[in-house]
Amino acid sequence: MTPDPDLYALLGVSPDADADAIKKAYRRLARQLHPDVNPDPQTQEKFKEVSRAYEILSDPQKRAVYDRGGDAFPGGGGFGQGFSFTDIMDAFFGGQAPGGQGRGPRPRVHRGQAALIRMEVSLAEAAFGVTRELKVDTAVLCTTCQGEGTAPGTHPVPCETCRGTGEVAHVQRSFLGEIRTLRPCSACRGFGTLIPDPCRECSGDGRVRARRSITVKIPAGVDNGTRVQLASQGEVGSGGGPAGDLYVEVRVTPHPVFTREGSDLHCTVTVPMTAAALGTTLTLPTLEADVESGAGSGVETEFDLDVKPGTQSGSEHNLRGRGVPGLRGGRGDLVVTIVVDTPTRLDPRQEELLRELAAIRGEEKPDGKLTPGGSKTFFGRIRDAFNDH
Repeated sequence: MTPDPDLYALLGVSPDADADAIKKAYRRLARQLHPDVNPDPQTQEKFKEVSRAYEILSDPQKRAVYDRGGDAFPGGGGFGQGFSFTDIMDAFFGGQAPGGQGRGPRPRVHRGQAALIRMEVSLAEAAFGVTRELKVDTAVLCTTCQGEGTAPGTHPVPCETCRGTGEVAHVQRSFLGEIRTLRPCSACRGFGTLIPDPCRECSGDGRVRARRSITVKIPAGVDNGTRVQLASQGEVGSGGGPAGDLYVEVRVTPHPVFTREGSDLHCTVTVPMTAAALGTTLTLPTLEADVESGAGSGVETEFDLDVKPGTQSGSEHNLRGRGVPGLRGGRGDLVVTIVVDTPTRLDPRQEELLRELAAIRGEEKPDGKLTPGGSKTFFGRIRDAFNDH
């Protein structure tokens, strides 16, 4: 007579292991020993023993009989006698039977989906931040049923078809024995309960569409396309579930003066030919001038730009710390490009003065100066370096 095997040793667990530990051990062994994975005959026999051990130890009543010294395999033993195919599915699908949603009723309450809206802001608002009140159309909690989906004074009732489990069993016989698969109950759609009298306001969904106001705070330094996340400000979930997140995508409108490149601002200022030659000081506005709170708050809304005598068209002036604040601190620069404006129309007196100036400077018949059209090659720079010496 063959002695009864040690079922705990077969699964590799201690005799005081709880149900979760036993299930985890069986899942691990079933993945290793299943015939589809390892067709070796000895391995298949081992798989039958492990499966039978799990059948007994996973059943509190059978386990109690075994712990008291009862027969480990009553009725002659062997695999497949009363063994549920759903137990094998536990090992491979984490408790989900084919075609089903898993054991237990499906919840009616779900988290809401995330929502995305776009908001236009000015360059100054993107640079220094802004707080806006927005109107959004979204799903909100139904105040009539408070998300339960039932008419006032009523509640969901258990489904008589599945007895509240949300699933019905379909049994078939095969060479493995009795195969039992669980499928969602068609009567209650897997919820385990029925709503005989749905809320008329939300039709049983627990939420309705409505317009509501939200406060959006755009941090300083955002750029075009930046998304600001507002946690739990999106759509309320079905069944009155928690709201998803709301994402606000920033669209920066073009500025009439400044353009942005990273954290730097760029602008172009045109000066007369005479001012570029003699030098001058220009008073120009800063981006802060576009902020309503800028005036009278101690924030500089303008700056002085010194144009040195002899400034050429295309020269750049870099003003540090007058660009866009960074999201992580610091601030970019303001780059001002000078464009010299050459007059196209002169009256007789102006033309006379310019000709007199040209004569004084010896520029009545300039011969022009040709310069290389591109950068010199590496060998050309070496040759020039030797020639200079």
